[in-house]
Amino acid sequence: MAGNIWEEKRRVIRHYDRLAKIYDSLYGDEQRLKIKEILNAIDLCWSDLVLDVGCGTGLLFGHIHDLVSAIVGVDISLGALMVAKDFIKRVGLKNVSLVRADADYLPFKDGIFDRVFAITLLQNLPNPILTLHEILRVSKEDSLIAVTGLKKSFSRRSFLEILFRAGMPSSIIECDENVKCHIAIYSRETVFPTKNINMREGIEMCSSVVS
Repeated sequence: MAGNIWEEKRRVIRHYDRLAKIYDSLYGDEQRLKIKEILNAIDLCWSDLVLDVGCGTGLLFGHIHDLVSAIVGVDISLGALMVAKDFIKRVGLKNVSLVRADADYLPFKDGIFDRVFAITLLQNLPNPILTLHEILRVSKEDSLIAVTGLKKSFSRRSFLEILFRAGMPSSIIECDENVKCHIAIYSRETVFPTKNINMREGIEMCSSVVS
């Protein structure tokens, strides 16, 4: 079983290493649309320490680097991280750090990140619930976590169920129909400081899973 998991992870590494230099030209517009929808739904503060899990080529960095104090980008693909490193150097971003790591074993202390982004990540994971548990571990008690799930990989229901079973009952953002993924926002706070989210669907999903 463990061998199968690592073989799947190696497959993902090879895939993104091959795509790294052309990823932005192939998928950049699609990714930027996701990022726009997420940033329309959550608030960022200058004091925030942000984690971008599965940061890839660093597309998110350019959208938020001047809104937060520091960003840590994590990816398992060295090829993608090298492209991200070149982008950081070219644009002159001073508050972004890159770490090569497995999202299932994040090399950070408990409860240190204010905002966490997991964009285009879940469909590449052999055990997404395990990964979401790890994301929760490194997030603060009052953190906001944005997670996407590719529509061709997850139905709305299955996406919400994965989040719920990971201990992250979430709300779905109602967004542009051209967005190719479901986008959920999870908060441990009683009130979501968000906009454009379907609270009813999240509540109904939780009730359905419990029953």
